[in-house]
Amino acid sequence: MTQGTTFLDILPSLSAVIIGPLVTFAFYALLNGLVNLFPRKIAKSLRPYVFIGPVLALVIGMLLLPTIQTVTYSFQTSAPTAQDPNHMNWVGFQNFGKLFADPNFILTLRNNIEWVAIVPLVTVILGIMIATLTDRMGPVRERIAKSIIFMPMAISFVAASSIWRLTFSWNPGELQVGLLNALVQAFGGKPIPWIQVENFSINNLLLMVVVVWANAGFAMTLLSAAIKAVPDETIEAASIDGANGFQTFFRVVLPQIRVTAVSVFITVLISTMKIFDVVWGMTGGDFHTNVLGVDFFREYFVFQNIGKASAVVVMLMVAIIPIMIYQIRTYRKQEELR
Repeated sequence: MTQGTTFLDILPSLSAVIIGPLVTFAFYALLNGLVNLFPRKIAKSLRPYVFIGPVLALVIGMLLLPTIQTVTYSFQTSAPTAQDPNHMNWVGFQNFGKLFADPNFILTLRNNIEWVAIVPLVTVILGIMIATLTDRMGPVRERIAKSIIFMPMAISFVAASSIWRLTFSWNPGELQVGLLNALVQAFGGKPIPWIQVENFSINNLLLMVVVVWANAGFAMTLLSAAIKAVPDETIEAASIDGANGFQTFFRVVLPQIRVTAVSVFITVLISTMKIFDVVWGMTGGDFHTNVLGVDFFREYFVFQNIGKASAVVVMLMVAIIPIMIYQIRTYRKQEELR
């Protein structure tokens, strides 16, 4: 505990961790007992719905209804009155029109497109490379290397942003506390304000490094398992036919791990489309690094523009839903192959 923190300060969190699972277990035990009061045949048919019912209620109450409300708000604008300070007026597609008429929003869309085009592809390629190379190490060295590479997955994007923000730190004076600028200065170069420069292409690329670094371990783990599952007979057959290492990998191994690679790609893609914490934690969306997640936060919490903020979220949902549908279909195909 930090200075000034008492046991009473952490008691609510501690209670939630301990009491929460116990209450949940008691709740489902009670439901199971109530179901057992029915005849066996009815209880057998009723039990799945009773157990999944609370989950469905939570999904509807905390996901579906807020989604419908957000879509509704995207066609409205705040118009408080004396009787109702939260009153909203219908304005149709006016919020969407305002967004696309704003040059800054067009730049935000461009930034998001850059993130989507670069981060998932680089993450998958890096994951395949790491998985392939570590699989050729000995068992002990492989476990050590994979543990180190997977370690960034154990921290949040906020923590990762803090680490990399210090790495990219720039000081106008002589003393440089940032690792990157300290190296530049050590080799006789001039320190650079890496993420504060107006060249937004460099800014975005440096922020993308954080996400790729954090997701590389996730991609490596799944792709390594897929590579290990490739039958040895197919690799041996390729060697007998005279294929070299590159030909074997690209023509034999890669087609057999394609479904897993696509799943990893889509998972990282969805995460990248709604990226917020890395950008907010490192630049706050300044220096031409704004993205849709930060734009929503500013419109809703800073400017109190509920309609415009909801329009940003709706656009993000419209872009993500087709990708999620494709991911589900890909997952089903993967399950059919097992």
